Parts: sequence; structure tokens; C-alpha cells
Amino acid sequence: MSNLVMILNVLVILGMVVSAILAVHFEKLLSAVIALGVTGIFAAAEFLLLHAPDVAISEAAVGAALTPLIFIVTLRKIKGGDGK
Repeated sequence: MSNLVMILNVLVILGMVVSAILAVHFEKLLSAVIALGVTGIFAAAEFLLLHAPDVAISEAAVGAALTPLIFIVTLRKIKGGDGK
């Protein structure tokens, strides 16, 4: 069971790193914001695996939902939604 948890931890951290790198490399801002939200989802999953459910809920609410929502609304208002 311990090996399964370790493998899951490694996969979640790898997903977090990959989505963060993608967020930096995307040309379109909307794609970068979505990748940032995915990074927040992976961070929330990692906190859940580390037995910190209160922090995981906070990260899911703020890092995966609220922050990307604010960025998307701002992009729509500033650039008309094209994200270039």
C-alpha cells in the first residue's frame, strides 16, 4: 500500500510540474490560465494525499477555481476574449 501512495504522489507532483511549465510556455493567455487552474487542482490533490483536507479544500477553492475565474473574466473584459 505504501508503494501505491508513493507512486500516486510522484504522479501528482509530475502533473503539477508539467502543467506549471505549460502555463509558462503557452502563447495564448486563456490556455495559460487554464493550465494554471490545472496546477491548482494537482496541488489540491497533493494536499489531500498528505492528509491535509482543510488545506486541500482551500487550494481547490482558491487556486483551482477562484483565481482562474478572475483571470478569465479579466481577459474577457480587457481583450474581448481572444487571449492574444
